[in-house]
Amino acid sequence: MRRAMVIDTRRCVGCEACVVACKTENRVPEGSYRDWVTQESRGEFPNLELLIRSQRCNHCSNAPCVTNCPAGASFYRGDGTVQVDRDLCTGCRACIESCPYDARYVNPEGFVDKCTLCVHRADKGLPTACQEVCPTGAIVTGDLDDPTSLVSLRLKRGNASVIAAEAGTKPNVYYVR
Repeated sequence: MRRAMVIDTRRCVGCEACVVACKTENRVPEGSYRDWVTQESRGEFPNLELLIRSQRCNHCSNAPCVTNCPAGASFYRGDGTVQVDRDLCTGCRACIESCPYDARYVNPEGFVDKCTLCVHRADKGLPTACQEVCPTGAIVTGDLDDPTSLVSLRLKRGNASVIAAEAGTKPNVYYVR
C-alpha cells in the first residue's frame, strides 16, 4: 500500500474548507497550519490562468525530513506516509530546514508537526478531513498501488504534476490540471 493524495486544481475554488477541517480535526494551534491554499497566476494579460492549490506535506517517498532527522522522530509508516513521533522529536528543526515544501511547523508544545494524511481516520476506513469537507470533490486520497482507487483513476486521466519535482523527493501529493 502507498497512500497518496490527488488534488484537481480545476475543481478547487480556494474556499479553504480543507484548512478549517484540518485545524479542527487535528487541533492545530492558532497561527499554525498543516495545509494551506495558494493562488498562482500564469500567462500574460489577456491570456491569464489562475491556479488554485490546496497544499500540505507531500509524504515523499524520498523524504529529506526523514533522512535529516537526528532523533529518528520523522519516519515512514507502513502505508508510505511520513509521520512524526512526538515523543522522539526534540524540536531541533532539521526536518523543517530540509523540507522543500515548507510543510512543517513547531507546535507550541515543542514538537514539530505537519499533515499526517489523517492516518488516524484512514485506519478506521474514513477519508481525510480535508477530503470529507471539500465541496467540489477536488481532494481524493487512496492507495496508489490499487489501480481501482480514486487516486489511481484520477492520475490515469493525465495532466498530473507534483510540486518541486526537481528536488528529487518523489512526492505523493499530485495536482491535476
